[in-house]
Amino acid sequence: MHNHRFFFLLLVLQFLKLCSSFSSNPHHRLFPCKPPHHSSYPFCNTSLPITTRAQSLVSLLTLHEKIQQLSDNVSAIPRLGIPSYEWWSESLHGIAINGPGVSFDGVINSATSFPQVILTAASFNRTLWFLIGSAIAVEGRAMYNVGQAGLTFWAPNINIFRDPRWGRGQETPGEDPMVASAYAIDFVRGFQGANWMSGSGIRNRFGETRVLKDDDDGNREDDDLMLSACCKHLTAYDLEKWKKFNRYSFNAVVSEQDLADTYQPPFRSCVEQGKASCLMCSYNEVNGVPACARKDLLDQPRNEWAFKGYITSDCDAVATVFEYQNYTKTPEDAVADALKAGTDINCGTYMLRHMLNATKLGKVQEEDIDRALINLFSVQLRLGLFDGNPRKGKFGSLGPQNVCTSEHKKLALEAARQGIVLLKNDKKILPLKKNEYSSLAVIGPLANNASKMGGGYSGKVSEFVKSLGIPCNPKSLFDGFQDYAKETSYTAGCLDVNCTSDVGFDEAILTARKADFVVIVLGLDLTQETEDLDRVSLLLPGKQMALLSTIAAASKEPVILVLTGGGPLDVSFAEKDPRIASILWIGYPGEAGGRALAEIIFGDYNPGGRLPVTWYPQSFTSVPMNDMSMRADSARGYPGRTYRFYTGNVVYSFGQGLSYSNYVYEFLSAPNKLSLTGSLQAGSGRKVLHQVGDGLDYVNIDEVTSCDSLRFSVQISVRNDGNMDGGHVVLLFSRVPKVIKGTPQKQLVGFDRVHTTSYGSTTTNILVDPCVHLSIANEYGKRILPLGDHTLSLGDLEHLVSIETN
Repeated sequence: MHNHRFFFLLLVLQFLKLCSSFSSNPHHRLFPCKPPHHSSYPFCNTSLPITTRAQSLVSLLTLHEKIQQLSDNVSAIPRLGIPSYEWWSESLHGIAINGPGVSFDGVINSATSFPQVILTAASFNRTLWFLIGSAIAVEGRAMYNVGQAGLTFWAPNINIFRDPRWGRGQETPGEDPMVASAYAIDFVRGFQGANWMSGSGIRNRFGETRVLKDDDDGNREDDDLMLSACCKHLTAYDLEKWKKFNRYSFNAVVSEQDLADTYQPPFRSCVEQGKASCLMCSYNEVNGVPACARKDLLDQPRNEWAFKGYITSDCDAVATVFEYQNYTKTPEDAVADALKAGTDINCGTYMLRHMLNATKLGKVQEEDIDRALINLFSVQLRLGLFDGNPRKGKFGSLGPQNVCTSEHKKLALEAARQGIVLLKNDKKILPLKKNEYSSLAVIGPLANNASKMGGGYSGKVSEFVKSLGIPCNPKSLFDGFQDYAKETSYTAGCLDVNCTSDVGFDEAILTARKADFVVIVLGLDLTQETEDLDRVSLLLPGKQMALLSTIAAASKEPVILVLTGGGPLDVSFAEKDPRIASILWIGYPGEAGGRALAEIIFGDYNPGGRLPVTWYPQSFTSVPMNDMSMRADSARGYPGRTYRFYTGNVVYSFGQGLSYSNYVYEFLSAPNKLSLTGSLQAGSGRKVLHQVGDGLDYVNIDEVTSCDSLRFSVQISVRNDGNMDGGHVVLLFSRVPKVIKGTPQKQLVGFDRVHTTSYGSTTTNILVDPCVHLSIANEYGKRILPLGDHTLSLGDLEHLVSIETN
């Protein structure tokens, strides 16, 4: 992806090739192990173990045929009856055409567009995340069955949203490693078919309680996959372009401490509990070694996390090892280093072009290629790709009737409802009363453009090819208000999001003056933040701020500000302005965002979303984006990053979000004391305790023999003191004793989204594992458990748990 024009041309050529191989008639499709001529190979024998079948297949291939398997666009092997295959498909928040494995040029011409991940994360609802993954998988498998998609999808993006300027932060679950981990687990399990495999299913009301259908560890006996999910980008990837730095050559210098407690936990959870069948290594270097050529980084999932799957490079990330990073002396060295480090497949053609010569030069052994192919074929076998006619398989009944279903569209609406965050509501101006106001003005360049509501990795590449893949039922924000006001009017105010001119201001003023109420929609779109594009400012783009102030001064009543986009914005001026009575953040809300927003503004839905990222002031842009340190360092004026370590002022805090109800908490049960007696290594006594300068002790987690026995449950009562039912997000934090340098200010212990009734109470239980939730990473990246008083906090409520050795 070095040259954008070349990459786009490559994408178009791959797409055209893919289209030519698709058939809308599934009976005419090519598939492996097709009888009568190609079904008797051992790799077609479904009674044999997966590994045995994969090894058998690899043993039948020539070296040339093996090398042809090392690209995302795999060539056919006609003599074995194996057709070509495209590994690269995308499904971040709905089936998307960003990857050449997907085509909307067939009997299926649209797919459900769910909110961009950052907004879905704001729901803090694990069940919702699972259901979205499951719904996308149904549509993906249905598209595969009619020849319009592959079976391997490169989602989710679980990198930490470390810097507010990052253009791809919108694709992630936010800044907290625990939330990112939870999202990874549930999305992947839903996407790979956990409910289908167990036969249990989930058919609740999109609920606000956790539903876990398999055992607590997320294991299941059935090794089959509905689709393959890929957790990306391993690791410490969160910079596109900033000053002289770009993602293709950036060296992410990361401490062992930050790797252990920030960058790596989502990937570990994705593998250990989510059972992801793919990982993607990133473009950047990690401490001087390209991620896709760093053996210790790629060995860790297999050796420590029990990873069963394949590792792909990001697209052309193997090429960058030589071409951009100059890490190797030759292209042959680059492909050899990547393959032997554990990269199984190269998105792109670099391995295809240079692997044969690498073998001739002795830099790669055929056994190295065999290892990669066994990983690749094992995943395809688990997907049933070599089980014969897919229409006769476990998922063969899925087809066009399972795409854009009413259930999936309702789920997209519910996701937008649950994710939208109310940030300001002076004098409880919201909700507006339906039909009480005769006219409503909707102003802003994003207010009447449904195509802007999806965010990155949506169902289309760009506007001019949107006919190749559109949401099921796209509606603009303006469309959503039609059923709520007797008279609605719209004007853009600015020509586009860049808002470089005030030419449209006068028309917007006239529109505002005629209306009883004004909703003004401002913020970001993909011209401001996306892949390969980071922001340089946290302020509203161009003259948007001036437009807002002008309309607020002209409006009869204080205005309602709606903010779009994935990245944080410094709107502190609006927070302080009494003429701006309400502020809502809607991210990229997907195809149902217009309706969800209208329902919230007019009181048909009680908002309950919480920010999954800190919103920093504009002054934060002075912090070097290439500085990967999470911890604050006052000696060099470095404020740290994310709510766990940042010491500066904020516009809005992580977890902030208002509701139309007032909620009151109570700790119903939680221990006051936790004894480690009996949980430490036998006979070790105080020898396992460690002291620091101030005399506080801590225990190394690897010296605790029974973490399970230390787990405890915190029972919490949530009372809704409002006149509306509503979903409410409970966030339980902890503050641990500051026994080492770099101790977090606080960290999330657990969360749940509960449904509450008006003036009613409900309870929830959050399981606390001290070895995980109350521990911290030391400078060597090892987890330690501080002794002494740990403070559990729930809003303004606090509870002390003392961890002792006797």
